[in-house]
Amino acid sequence: MPSTTDLPLLCPVCRKPLERRTTADAGQGKLVCPDGHSFDAARQGYFNLLVGKGTVFEADTADMVRARYDFLAAGHYRPLATAVAAAVVPCLPEERSAVLDAGTGTGHYLRAVLDQAAAQNRRQVAALGVDISKFALRRAARLNPEAVNLVWDVWQPLPLADNSVDAITVIFAPRNAAEFARVLRPGGALVVVTPRSGHLAAIAAAAGMLGIEEGKDARLAEAMGSHFDAETSTDVGIPLALTRPEAADLAYMGPAGHHLDRLDLTERLLAMPEPVRAEARFRLTVFRPRKAAAT
Repeated sequence: MPSTTDLPLLCPVCRKPLERRTTADAGQGKLVCPDGHSFDAARQGYFNLLVGKGTVFEADTADMVRARYDFLAAGHYRPLATAVAAAVVPCLPEERSAVLDAGTGTGHYLRAVLDQAAAQNRRQVAALGVDISKFALRRAARLNPEAVNLVWDVWQPLPLADNSVDAITVIFAPRNAAEFARVLRPGGALVVVTPRSGHLAAIAAAAGMLGIEEGKDARLAEAMGSHFDAETSTDVGIPLALTRPEAADLAYMGPAGHHLDRLDLTERLLAMPEPVRAEARFRLTVFRPRKAAAT
């Protein structure tokens, strides 16, 4: 786990610095602030910093996370993970850099960034993955044991000091532009991945999933515009040839999993011939802080 010097965490209660303290066992220990607020690591290696009422948002369930883990572990979206890593790693200093993966999920995209950083001799990369799903973070902590993995709601003030990370990744997750701008260092990069029109259209039609809303790109630009400028935009397309169970995992692992029944979903897909063919269509946009562009 990175030190709290490389990754300056803040207490969610008093906003004072958190310090990691080890325990007698081999676990991750605890995070403690000067006022005595303490957060023990879960047995699986993540920390839950949500206090009080926690979050009003619905976290991904264990079944949704299992579907996502199986689908991503099979490598179906590896080209996207490679594209994310290719966008992030050049933005990292060669020594002592830090990355925030907002909405880290099972941690597969952060894993790709860390592996690529190591391959390009970026040393001492501190990494933080945050998500509201404890089920996702159980997977992420096992996949990325060198990272700090936190249960957190990105719509709340991030438990990070100002100007503390060099890059932020947001892969199909909420985007808190003001907080991202606060914790991102001058000259840092915000890498956002969103689905494009026609994304998984064939599977979506068969499974009863919602399509991609019109004007999504314009809304993204508007949401980011007060704090960031878009520097580059790259389209990534991935042709898929899946078994029906893999197609069911794909449909169930995203937002549709909150309102689709897995058994009903599987039965709907029985009408599709194998392999189930579809195209995943993504847009990867690199944003830079406006304050950096103005200097």
